[in-house]
Amino acid sequence: MSRVPRVTATREELAEALKGVRASGGRVAFVPTMGALHEGHASLVDEARHRVTDADAVVVSIFVNPMQFGPGEDLDRYPRTFDADLELCGAHGADVVFAPAVDDVYPGGEPQVTVEPGPLGEVLEGAIRPGHFRGVLTVVAKLFGLVQPDLAVFGQKDYQQLVLIRRMVADLCLPVDVVGAPTVREDGGLALSSRNKYLGEADRRAAAALSLALRAAVDHAHEGGEHALASARAVLRDARGVDLDYLELTDPDLGPAPVSGEARVLIAARVGTTRLIDNMPLHLGGR
Repeated sequence: MSRVPRVTATREELAEALKGVRASGGRVAFVPTMGALHEGHASLVDEARHRVTDADAVVVSIFVNPMQFGPGEDLDRYPRTFDADLELCGAHGADVVFAPAVDDVYPGGEPQVTVEPGPLGEVLEGAIRPGHFRGVLTVVAKLFGLVQPDLAVFGQKDYQQLVLIRRMVADLCLPVDVVGAPTVREDGGLALSSRNKYLGEADRRAAAALSLALRAAVDHAHEGGEHALASARAVLRDARGVDLDYLELTDPDLGPAPVSGEARVLIAARVGTTRLIDNMPLHLGGR
């Protein structure tokens, strides 16, 4: 289903590109990205394409959002590979690529009105990266306003982000169906991420411990939450070159983990100079 996507850079160009679909009553599926696309992103575009018809439109945005980077984070060195990104979008059925400049998304500078993430934005990633989710939710809300999608696809790898976007959509009554797509992994289990490009060969071997730890938790989840976490920690104790930020067990909405039932195990660690996150679903208590 390869296509040649229409590249748009301004609000006006985006509106013009979607005019025909909207006039015919078609639907718009949206995949927001920061570029440096890989097969994980490709799976999101595939999911979006699968959920609409050929007469509808799939829009992929490529925008490195400065609001979600804190002081000392990797905004300046974040990989930018637009030509390759455009090729991937076309190969997986995107109709429109929206690649705005910062001034188009934030005319007049940082907005005075922003989206606050609330208590869920202060734990896990939010505790380590203050202000990060304020930037994420603000730009997603703005992109929803610009693209006006019927549905939007996000990866489960950024699980806290997915939960918060769903919470924002529900609390602000936004007419967008938020779809969470499964994490895509390398053969060794490492979750695909644009930041994997920073990993050297030794770092990549060390980073495999993150998914191995999560898998250990999943394998021992029938024994209960404490056993699941202990199994994951045992893997990490033997891992060299992994500086753990957190390993947490929660319910699917990031609340306290249940004694039994559906749950989520989340991990964040620094491997070399690269910070990685990952997570997996699991069922506590009972095979």
